[in-house]
Amino acid sequence: MARPAGGLSVPDQAAPDLRAAILDWHRWLSEERQSSSHTVEAYGRDLSVFIDFMAGHLGGAMSLADLEHLKAADFRAYLAGRAGEAYARSSTARAFSVVRSFFRFLERHGKIANAAIHSVRTPKLPHAVPKALSEEEADRLVDGTDIAAATEAEPWVLARDAALITLLYGCGLRIGEALALSRGDAPSGDLMRVTGKGNKQRVVPVLPAVRDSIAGYLALCPHAGDARTPLFLGVRGGALNPRLVQGLMQKLRAALDLPDSATPHALRHSFATHLLAGGGDLRAIQELLGHASLSTTQRYTDVDSAKLLAVHRAAHPRAGR
Repeated sequence: MARPAGGLSVPDQAAPDLRAAILDWHRWLSEERQSSSHTVEAYGRDLSVFIDFMAGHLGGAMSLADLEHLKAADFRAYLAGRAGEAYARSSTARAFSVVRSFFRFLERHGKIANAAIHSVRTPKLPHAVPKALSEEEADRLVDGTDIAAATEAEPWVLARDAALITLLYGCGLRIGEALALSRGDAPSGDLMRVTGKGNKQRVVPVLPAVRDSIAGYLALCPHAGDARTPLFLGVRGGALNPRLVQGLMQKLRAALDLPDSATPHALRHSFATHLLAGGGDLRAIQELLGHASLSTTQRYTDVDSAKLLAVHRAAHPRAGR
């Protein structure tokens, strides 16, 4: 079991030199990669599980030299151990990606080099297709009347919820990006600057409906603040908790008979899918979403292709033969 070191996980079975290298890696992730504290902690947990497994597998505390001499069979034993404990393939793939990242860090910083890890394949994952809402379902979600019927909240809270949902769908933001906005970020024109993953900034267009919805919410909000105050506030005046947004979507799913896939993130998927269906350029959509890789955005072409295939099968006179 890993023990915390300044809030971060360090394996119990790490020798002093490995422990020091892990702490250097944590600092590198935080300071140079600018990863969030949650990401650093999650990476630390995944690496700790790997190190402690290897200590049990090889019979002793692990040093940098031990990591350098690991064979492909050792890495496969770790993967097989996770499979035997019924970890999801996606979880194992993520965890092994963290291990690879740590070994790359060690190599780039001249600590050790292990070629065996590069010969080990991670579990194959099913090709996930984003689950977008239909345009009609998205329209119902951004309708303030439906929100009021589902939640029976105070008028300013209803306005806040409507503004947030309209923003997520209208601009394709991640929920974390939306909740990180301050009042100084509230759009006053046709463009808005957003800070995404890795503190990368992008500029997104703002529809009049989004701008008007946010302005209407701010006019009703009873809590005072300045440009640094979070844009979306909870009932007590603090930053809005993302769990409350998840709860709101759960209520709306029940009230509007929407599928379980209707989550805050589904609004981002819907934004991209509907733009693509309307003739949007894939590169432009990549920029709007803040995707580092075009391959991530290309998943939405599968959604559109699936829709076209369904229409074709339903309409073509020979489709049923």
